[in-house]
Amino acid sequence: MAAVGLGHCFGKISGAQVNPALTLALLATRKLDALKAMVYVLAQCLGATVGAGILYMVLPLKSAAKIYVNKVPMEVNAGQALGMEILVTFQLVFTIFSVEDQRKSEECEPGNLAIGCSLSAGIFTAGRISGGSMNPARSLGPAIIVGYWEHHWVYWIGPVLGAVLAAVAHEFFFAPSASRQKLVSCLTCKDIEILDTASVSRSSLSTITQTAVRAKQSDKLDHS
Repeated sequence: MAAVGLGHCFGKISGAQVNPALTLALLATRKLDALKAMVYVLAQCLGATVGAGILYMVLPLKSAAKIYVNKVPMEVNAGQALGMEILVTFQLVFTIFSVEDQRKSEECEPGNLAIGCSLSAGIFTAGRISGGSMNPARSLGPAIIVGYWEHHWVYWIGPVLGAVLAAVAHEFFFAPSASRQKLVSCLTCKDIEILDTASVSRSSLSTITQTAVRAKQSDKLDHS
């Protein structure tokens, strides 16, 4: 529910970006420039640290603060936790990119609710294996406040790698605008926004055509 609320409150201001992994995925697919990405990541990490600090101050038992730190369980090794973080972050970021595609084509869709469900699924799936972080900033804040750094790299490499893989897979293989031309343009540092715009226009035209056909069919049924 928090993810849904953030999406509605800050979606049109900053894209509700509170996750460095997502920001770096947008950078990798050239949907965000390097300067903005750096500012976003710094703001996300600062916000996470301030939030963790406030939580630490209001806790009656300071020793209980460690339960909020992402840790690799004793029965799991770092490689397994890393793999799980890659997997759950992949499905989360793939969902986010899919939702954004639907918004561009002006289709009715659950949007933020779908993202919230994807986030919940990731937490339930990875909770006992890696903690289900999917967000390096969320792991960084408590780690700074408590001073616990064991296996902290898992919660940066895993989410970032999963997010970038999801973004690349969606944008260049599964999205309506996916094409070999778009992939080549990205790899050669050419402008890919023109290709995206053209694809959205075709998708919008297709939606209008389908709506018109349904309206005609409805009129025929009414007359009959």
